Amino acid sequence: MRTHLSRLADHRLRRFAVVGVMCAVAMFAGQLVAAAHVSVNPDSAVPGEPATVAFRVPNERDDVSTVRVEVVFPADRPLAVATPKAVSGWTVDVTKTPADEPIDTGHGTATEAVSSIVWTGGEIRPGTYEEFPVRIRMPAEPGTLVFRALQTYSGGEVVRWIDVAGEGQPEPEHPAPVVTVAAPEPAPGVVESTSDTTALVLGGAGLVAGLAALAVVTWGGRRRAPAAQVTQRREKARV
Repeated sequence: MRTHLSRLADHRLRRFAVVGVMCAVAMFAGQLVAAAHVSVNPDSAVPGEPATVAFRVPNERDDVSTVRVEVVFPADRPLAVATPKAVSGWTVDVTKTPADEPIDTGHGTATEAVSSIVWTGGEIRPGTYEEFPVRIRMPAEPGTLVFRALQTYSGGEVVRWIDVAGEGQPEPEHPAPVVTVAAPEPAPGVVESTSDTTALVLGGAGLVAGLAALAVVTWGGRRRAPAAQVTQRREKARV
């Protein structure tokens, strides 16, 4: 009976182990697919504030290298200030076009908007990725910024990361990098006050427990003292 139960338990453990490994492999594969996309980090920013975002470009091919990266800036929400960081081995070219309306730069207004940034001359080899940081002044109004990226390989192939998923739809095959511009969440003042209250409660409980222990010790000492006196009197009477 015990042997049968042991075999049954071992069988169930092996089955659970296989299922766990399969789930882990599926999750890892999903992460690899997601990591293969051209992405932007961080993908959120504060309205009206400057922020540095990095466009991460992985090489998805095994036999060719990425030799050109172009990021097209949103035309519906024009940005006037975009300063790319120098990346070793790459030459950068910023293109601007006239804006329909003056753009607030934080230090005045600008009449031109950044339309695209192109990096050339470098190489992203198979199995590696490169990051291209850009300092951007975010628009004052909350919303989303869609940056469309074009990745060119040494064999001439161009992969266009320009698709945007609609609400409630799955992620497209070639999603465009998107930055969400939103106001920061308020400071967790309620959590802090709750923590302070908890600390006070715990401190009060500790004080009460200490006083109770002191009372027990004191009361015990008082009860033992008369007993000791009675014992001494009896010994004297015997003598």
